[in-house]
Amino acid sequence: MTYYMGKYVEGDFDAVVERTVAALAGKGFGVLCDIDVQATLKKKIGKDIPPYRILGACNPGYAHQALSAENQIGVLLPCNVVVRQEPDGRVQVAAVDPVISMQGVDNPALAPLAGGVKDALAEVLSAL
Repeated sequence: MTYYMGKYVEGDFDAVVERTVAALAGKGFGVLCDIDVQATLKKKIGKDIPPYRILGACNPGYAHQALSAENQIGVLLPCNVVVRQEPDGRVQVAAVDPVISMQGVDNPALAPLAGGVKDALAEVLSAL
């Protein structure tokens, strides 16, 4: 069982990040946070890794529905989307599979929401 959906995308790393943010916006997601893991690891522990960004994506409509059904669901929000560069230069975009991440929550009202979010994130990946 895989916990994410991903694909390799042609282009320069920064351009792929921009395209990913635009594709997310096209499906109603905003980026609440943008974590530059590469810069953070370099600054905090002196380690070098290839470019790696975590985009905390949120679709307000889905988030509101989920919070209305389960008030502690915020511990699993936002949906993380990763843009990372392989050492060989290839760029991968990956998104959390919300159906898998919600399996541990005992609330059947979340299943259709998670399915809708998964479909939307899959469309984002397809658009790249």
